[in-house]
Amino acid sequence: MLIQQTIERLRELGLHGMLKGLDQQLSSAEYHTLSFDERLGLLIDAEVSYRDSRLLSTRLKTAKLKHQACIENLNFRKQRGLDKAALLQLSSCQWVRDHRNVLVTGPTGVGKTYVSCALAHKACQQGFKASYERAPRLFNSLAVARADGSYNRLLTKLSKLDVLVIDDFGLLQLNDDMARDLLEIVDDRTDIRSTIVSSQLPSESWHDTISNPTLADAILDRVVHKSYKLKLKGPSLRDPKENTEQKEDSDTE
Repeated sequence: MLIQQTIERLRELGLHGMLKGLDQQLSSAEYHTLSFDERLGLLIDAEVSYRDSRLLSTRLKTAKLKHQACIENLNFRKQRGLDKAALLQLSSCQWVRDHRNVLVTGPTGVGKTYVSCALAHKACQQGFKASYERAPRLFNSLAVARADGSYNRLLTKLSKLDVLVIDDFGLLQLNDDMARDLLEIVDDRTDIRSTIVSSQLPSESWHDTISNPTLADAILDRVVHKSYKLKLKGPSLRDPKENTEQKEDSDTE
């Protein structure tokens, strides 16, 4: 009777991790030899693990990453130019703590989007807030927000993200409004947050995609400065003849 009351109390308090841990202890004889302190410690660990898992699930749901990507699943083929040492260094997320950016460039199909999402996923695992945005849709959302009066609210939301992924940058020529929008975003994040930019164009060519040279200088100074550069190469992973190893994602960009 007493154990049933304990179970009900744990449920009422929302201690679902401890509740699951207690159920495991009651159903397995191997726990009966442990001391009270040891069993209590395991219950607390179970609750911490449960809460961490719930928080990670929430962060990933909010991030809306295009791929369920993990750095551990990356395919380090030499012809891709994917530096394993550099990726392992980035997997520590020290670049996020240092408020640095990551630029991922390369031709279509080599896995830029997957790598970007893998880095954002790792950041979520370490407690950071992230979000994935395709550049064309981001600029459209900003234009709509400007028209309906929610522009400042959207900028504030973006500024609070620890990691912002801007994918497919350079697909569109940026007019003055787009360039000003991008400057607002990156200026809010400079030395405070981190940004991942993915593009088919090498970063040296980004200036040409921004119609206003003055705005281009200001934007690139904030984005390229203090950034890690991952330059991918090689054939498309979408080609089954080239993708003979364990693939990451057939639709990876």
